[in-house]
Amino acid sequence: MPRLSITHETRYEYASRVELAHHLAYLRPLDTPYQSVEAYALSVSPTPSFTSEDHDPYGNARVFFSHYAPHRSLLVKAQSTVRLLERYGGIDLAAGPPWETVQASLRYEAGGAWLEPTEYVFTSPYVLLHAELRDYALASFTAGRPLRAAAMELMHRIHADFTYEAESTDIATPLLEAFQMRRGVCQDFAHVMISCLRSLGLAACYVSGYLLTTPPPGRPRLVGSDASHAWASVYCPELAACGSWLDLDPTNDLVPALGHVTLARGRDYGDVTPLRGVIRGGGDHELTVAVSVEPLDGPEAPGAPGTSTVPETPAMSRG
Repeated sequence: MPRLSITHETRYEYASRVELAHHLAYLRPLDTPYQSVEAYALSVSPTPSFTSEDHDPYGNARVFFSHYAPHRSLLVKAQSTVRLLERYGGIDLAAGPPWETVQASLRYEAGGAWLEPTEYVFTSPYVLLHAELRDYALASFTAGRPLRAAAMELMHRIHADFTYEAESTDIATPLLEAFQMRRGVCQDFAHVMISCLRSLGLAACYVSGYLLTTPPPGRPRLVGSDASHAWASVYCPELAACGSWLDLDPTNDLVPALGHVTLARGRDYGDVTPLRGVIRGGGDHELTVAVSVEPLDGPEAPGAPGTSTVPETPAMSRG
């Protein structure tokens, strides 16, 4: 049961004074059957004029804070300690019901019971339903194939067919454009996989979080050099012991286990952006994001190596 320490620091330096600001942060990891948050602290400088904490409709912890006094910089620092458990150990990921059976269970029927996973079947702001993505997915989702096996193959194909390239896209790049370019960052890989699954009538959600990584031998673990990460999750009702969802990381072509920390789950990136806001004033700004993910137990404890190049894109708009 490894324990990870996570520090996520976001700093904005503004060219001119910000007169008024409202921000929303998703920076507290989720408590789940396979992940427990042992400690969490959020600090904001300057001290907010107003702060409110609650949970969004998807069960994610969020913090809303406002600044009514002028300021020239903003520092948001989240520190967490998380204990992880193996979530899919001993499960045959190639077995399970045919994907068409799960698809049929998600269709609307007059007078039928409402299923929470149907929230994740339809289009959302960053995920479209498109014939081109459906056709791409159908190469894996052949008739009668188990959903888990088909989804795993789709993950393998996206990893093989797409090139991870930092700064090749940004959050404003349309999903279909990233799909046709066959390149992008982790958000693009996750959105493409989610769109493929939803285009087949399946439920798929976006997962934001962190990834524990290991650099080449002999290289030190660099504080602040890690980054936030994103992957996809497909609804598999027969996996009740795992929350009925199968997480898949197409960027790294693997099933998340003891190195993935779940921060939040939503329809797409827009639901769970780590930090976003609306400000008045500020002019141009300089953004710095530093994330450290360090193991607290075992041979990979602090001092062992680990870096990542997976980028984060905090969002901000001006009013």
